[in-house]
Amino acid sequence: MTSFFRIPLKAALLLACLAPAGFAAWDAQAAETSYPLTLENCGRQVTIQTAPARTVSIGQSSTEILYLLGLADKVVGTARWVGPVLKGFEEVNARVERLADNDPSFESVLARKPDIIAVQFQGQVGPEGAVAKPEQFEELGIPVYTSPSDCVGKENANAGDGVRHQVFTMDLVHQEIRDLAQIYNVQDKGEDVVADLKTREEAARARIASAEGKLSAVFWFSSAADADPYVAGKNGASGYIMSALGIQNIITTEEEWPTVGWETIAKSAPTMIVAGSMERRRHPQDSLEAKLAFLKSDPVASLMPAVTAGYVFEMDAQAMNPTIRTIEGIEVLAASIAKAGLAK
Repeated sequence: MTSFFRIPLKAALLLACLAPAGFAAWDAQAAETSYPLTLENCGRQVTIQTAPARTVSIGQSSTEILYLLGLADKVVGTARWVGPVLKGFEEVNARVERLADNDPSFESVLARKPDIIAVQFQGQVGPEGAVAKPEQFEELGIPVYTSPSDCVGKENANAGDGVRHQVFTMDLVHQEIRDLAQIYNVQDKGEDVVADLKTREEAARARIASAEGKLSAVFWFSSAADADPYVAGKNGASGYIMSALGIQNIITTEEEWPTVGWETIAKSAPTMIVAGSMERRRHPQDSLEAKLAFLKSDPVASLMPAVTAGYVFEMDAQAMNPTIRTIEGIEVLAASIAKAGLAK
């Protein structure tokens, strides 16, 4: 007896072929952001009522991530810049109001009528934020999303750049990209950006794989007047760049950017010095030119083998911090090492 529910063979085969496409469509629908959206962010619950239309981003990396996600038209104000915007986004960025090169005022942020604040560093919007505490914005109905790179495994309670108890990895940048993509309901674009970062990192690693374990380095961000240089601790983004390329960091502290004397650095005899380049002019040795002049003239630094051999490599200061540019740091250093013949 033929069952009423029996499907003819041809129809069954057709449904079997179509099933993956159907499931993919359901998955895509499931990936859509459902508002209100609540995320765990830097130890706080952040609730977004609807897809943001007016964003103020405080921090260059947060801004650049939004641009990469195709959300420039949602950004109505930015602040806290170290250098030029990512290549290809010059015209886009020129159309967005810059509230301040460094810390904007609380009032200037509110004047842009944002419906969300994207923050790179808790030093600007955080428990002791120079701009405000997150609660001050949230009392006005404006949620604050902070980059996980500046809080996960990191203590920002004290003055300075904080102490990082857990090793930074690019996974934290990937998390920020995915979180922002979910907040704005552009998940597919977020996955594209993450996939590109992973591909680029693997290519850079492979380029100098032969040098693994043979090289050492110190990353020099800047120096205040008549003070020891700010150099990269072991657990930050610069430490990750070195570990990704199999390079030993001669600085072993958990501080993000400790000050270390040149005598101490010279005793460790790093193979290379990676010097930060930036447009910011807060300290006397912010500029690359000032750093190079110091290395040539200082009686201690000028005698270091890295200096005499010419193994002083430039790197965008943005790449030295946990940002979307960290991948550029990996690529640039791998290229500099290969060009100098240190990967043989």
